[in-house]
Amino acid sequence: METKMSEGLIARCGMNCRLCIGFMREKNPCFGCRSTDPTKLISRVNCQIKNCQKIISPTIDFCYNCASFPCTRLKQLDKRYRTKYQMSMIDNLHMIKEVGLHKFVLAQDDQWRCDQCGSLLSVHRSYCLVCHKPRNDDLK
Repeated sequence: METKMSEGLIARCGMNCRLCIGFMREKNPCFGCRSTDPTKLISRVNCQIKNCQKIISPTIDFCYNCASFPCTRLKQLDKRYRTKYQMSMIDNLHMIKEVGLHKFVLAQDDQWRCDQCGSLLSVHRSYCLVCHKPRNDDLK
């Protein structure tokens, strides 16, 4: 499995698909929101943010470029991720806008590594999928 972060795996909503359990699983993996894979998972096909008419334009790479940013839908998703997974898509989008996508990806690679074995962590699990060490919720 790919062990590095990739700019192409950052979704328009600010989700880092590389950290998603769907991307990490061995059986029926997701290839990320920006993938053109024809066997797209139904959850990705039906994603209301991904299919938002305001950001479907090729000139808008991320939700922060939308006049409605942050919209109600993104706020709800962000609240769920902050509460359950200690990650904020809105914070991610602000960081991408401030420092650029490349520096954001480098920071994510450092932040979401297991401090015991060095594997990438999943935002959706409270432990490392490789060594099972509990994830530090205050992340690096």
